Amino acid sequence: MMDFELTKEQQMIRQMVKEFAKEEIAPLAQTIDEQAVFPAQTFQKMGELGLMGIPFPEKYGGSGGDTISYALAVEEIGKQCASTGLSYAAAVSLGASPLYYFGTEKQKMDHLVPLASGTALGSFGLTEPNAGSDAKGTKTKAVKDGQEYVISGEKCWITNANFARTIIVTAVTDHDEHGQPIISAFIVEKGQKGLTITNPYDKMGVRGSDTAEIILDNVRVPAHHILGDPAKGFKQFLYTLDGGRISIAALSVGIAQAALDASLSYAKERKQFGQTLSSFQAIQFKLADMAMQIELARQMVWKAAWLKDHGKPFTKEAAYAKLFASEMATKASLDAVQIHGGTGYMKECGVERLVRDAKLMEIGEGTSEIQRLVIARQLLA
Repeated sequence: MMDFELTKEQQMIRQMVKEFAKEEIAPLAQTIDEQAVFPAQTFQKMGELGLMGIPFPEKYGGSGGDTISYALAVEEIGKQCASTGLSYAAAVSLGASPLYYFGTEKQKMDHLVPLASGTALGSFGLTEPNAGSDAKGTKTKAVKDGQEYVISGEKCWITNANFARTIIVTAVTDHDEHGQPIISAFIVEKGQKGLTITNPYDKMGVRGSDTAEIILDNVRVPAHHILGDPAKGFKQFLYTLDGGRISIAALSVGIAQAALDASLSYAKERKQFGQTLSSFQAIQFKLADMAMQIELARQMVWKAAWLKDHGKPFTKEAAYAKLFASEMATKASLDAVQIHGGTGYMKECGVERLVRDAKLMEIGEGTSEIQRLVIARQLLA
């Protein structure tokens, strides 16, 4: 039986992150966007607070929290700065989580502990120039050579790669009896010979979240750096993406909440025709719809997180949350610009940034179209 009343621990985490985000993240948000600079010092402080390891056991450097607590943190961070929120979500959901779920005890101690304790960042190298939504189109190859694997290929649009200590890379290691690629996951450490990471992108939004291109030119990794079952890398990253969709949905809720908060404040202050904007029914209806849809999305996030925490299937619910919350965030941020009028179109106002940031939520970690496919397949299974 699901009970969505937050526990005292969850409420405490939410309040702590809310205060931290207001004091440490919000003042930097505009500069981070304008200069497209990664907030490295902020992540150091987040590590010291224990935020980088919220959903992981203390044994592995984490805080011993749960997925709901983590989702609350993503929302509060994203509300103040989506760039910081995206890199945070990627570091935990994509960089660290696969190590926790699929790693050996030694891999967890060697590679998860630094990430969960906040002394290092992780990254997840899945997407390729011709393998985005079509993940089975992966071209990166890993060939066994004695006690090593030799990895060659190219990854694009990889979050946090320039600042990561470890990158989990997917690569084709074999083919099954039907000729389909067998995809495995590997732990690749920064600084290895043949590994080149560049930052060639000038993005529309979430500009302070590091996005990199990775070239692997005969990169050699020890055979014991293979993550989980070599034949089940594809299923492993599908599970990883399911969890990541919860965090993207939470980030979307944060962006939308920021849009609503700004709109409420402006509507109460701005006067037209001798009245505040908030006195006009057209504005009231926009605000009411925004608030309702944000709350619906938040409940979807919490449900998916609850299911994950209790070991129940959550693929469909994570897709529900990600799809609804991301599209809702785009609409909410556009409505915020509309409510602000000409002021909202100006960069100094801040709400136009929300539009640019929100749009990526409909694309990353599975586009809206992919989410609809996932949901349909779950319904028809």
